[in-house]
Amino acid sequence: MSLTDHAPAIAFRGRTVGEIAATLPGATAVFRRHRLDFCCGGDVPLAEAAARRGAPLDEIEAALDEIEAGLEPDEVPAAAIETGALIDHILVCYHEAHRRDLPELILLSQKVERVHAGNPALPVGLTDLLRETAGLLEMHMKKEELILFPAMRRSTSAMVAQPVRVMREEHDDHGEQIRRLEALTGGFTPPPGACRSWTALYLGLGHFVAELMDHIHLENNVLFPRFDAEG
Repeated sequence: MSLTDHAPAIAFRGRTVGEIAATLPGATAVFRRHRLDFCCGGDVPLAEAAARRGAPLDEIEAALDEIEAGLEPDEVPAAAIETGALIDHILVCYHEAHRRDLPELILLSQKVERVHAGNPALPVGLTDLLRETAGLLEMHMKKEELILFPAMRRSTSAMVAQPVRVMREEHDDHGEQIRRLEALTGGFTPPPGACRSWTALYLGLGHFVAELMDHIHLENNVLFPRFDAEG
């Protein structure tokens, strides 16, 4: 797909958020800034997604247009990456990162809940929620690593379609976990006077959630559709 094949900015509003994110490098930063769901809810047209959030559609389109105009000739959209290479990217950049980051976040959360017990701004129950999130995510990643990804590398058979549907459903569960984390922490905004550990915890949570959203987006909007069409 040539970079010149992108539709003009006026057409962005009619394209789905997920498709834009998959074909326009840098679009996810715009969607994240305006709190548009480009991963689990990526099948919604941009105009509808913006309306749901009360986000400025014209401003979003202008930002996407600016990104498109500034693309370097050698920038490759995610949709153009070969399946095996895309799977390798997901494994290294997301599976390994989640396994590295979540244990540290759980430890930080334990510390904050212990040291600041009684503080009305304390996100009580955050440690338990993070443990639950880590458990669900680990099971999900194992299924991909042991079953789904090897099958995708071997074949584009319609036999992959059912596991893909299951993974999409689990992604919806991860999306719910993200919403619970955001609600419990006030959008990862530390309260006034928060200590360094509390600040580091929320900064790390924001980074983890951003990576998880990118992870889900790449699978839902780029990798999985290559197999949805089979059969």
